Amino acid sequence: MRLRPGARRAGRLSMNAYGQIDHMRRLQGHWLDALGLGPRQTPARTVLSTPPATLKAYAPAHGGGPTLLILPAPIKRAYIWDLVPRVSVVQRLLEHGASVYLLQWENPGVDGQDFGLADYAGRCILDCLEAIAAERGPAPVFLAGHSLGGTLAAIFAALHPERVRGLVLLEAPLRFGAEADAFTPLLARAPRAQQLTEYLHEVPGSLLDVAAVSASPDSFVWSRWADWLHSLNDREALQTHAQVIRWTLDELAFPRRLFEDVVELLYRENGFMNATLSLGGRLATAERVRAPLLSVVDPRSRLVPPEAVLPFHAAVGSGDAQLLWYEGDVGVALQHVGVLVGRRAHREVWPQILRWLDAHGEAG
Repeated sequence: MRLRPGARRAGRLSMNAYGQIDHMRRLQGHWLDALGLGPRQTPARTVLSTPPATLKAYAPAHGGGPTLLILPAPIKRAYIWDLVPRVSVVQRLLEHGASVYLLQWENPGVDGQDFGLADYAGRCILDCLEAIAAERGPAPVFLAGHSLGGTLAAIFAALHPERVRGLVLLEAPLRFGAEADAFTPLLARAPRAQQLTEYLHEVPGSLLDVAAVSASPDSFVWSRWADWLHSLNDREALQTHAQVIRWTLDELAFPRRLFEDVVELLYRENGFMNATLSLGGRLATAERVRAPLLSVVDPRSRLVPPEAVLPFHAAVGSGDAQLLWYEGDVGVALQHVGVLVGRRAHREVWPQILRWLDAHGEAG
């Protein structure tokens, strides 16, 4: 069903309003930077820049240790992995001797309206691995992804199993459905994605924020205020809380095609777990994932509950799948990113991840 011209004009005005909200939120972030709440990122060099991604490297081209490519979610900005030194995953990996690369998603603008799941879960990651191979040789590397970034990593591992040494997935949804995520019930009441994207080339980040709050107010509103209250007597926790809030203001719009693919192919069709997801002529299924797998799951989460992960573990083709439980932190603002910035996560979870990387160290 196509929208009438009047409805399309109203839709464009609505999307323009959300685009202005994105701009205002980014400005608020700059104001918080002036108060000392901006990120303090590890120095890096740019290895590759190709829409819609930039590849950053945090170690010398010929450093030792396992080679790991970090895949953030294509929502907000990648520096949540490297927020400040005391709770930086990048720093933790470097201290352990790993050679660390970070894929940083960029806003591709109007020219990127046709970048879809095949680009984000296929071409872009493959381009980055080719650039890493040019520096370090052709050996497969570890992929680490958080949230939808972990989903992209798992799909890539199914499309190109020979390129992946191991998968570290942090609160990454792999199975979708009413019992497996908070968004499917919301989408069941919503029109098809194409009806929304008919009159826009990208989906504003603040519109995605509204959808997230509608799907799970506990996760995105009430728990955030509860975390602030619990952080009041802990200066370091309160500072990290404020720095995460600043990060949430860095809106990154979704390209139109990617939005359509995520909503329809993943959430509505559960294509990855149902073995119907075909990208670039390749079928992506759990059984095609041959890499060892480590997943970190918060058993209390409504966004990525165990039901969104455990079926993938049971079906993965490698037969080597390990699960770590993580039950949150104080001072992280959003528990969904606690595994990246929480003190408890860095004290208890990341040492286990590093040991897993050592045990599954790079081949020959």
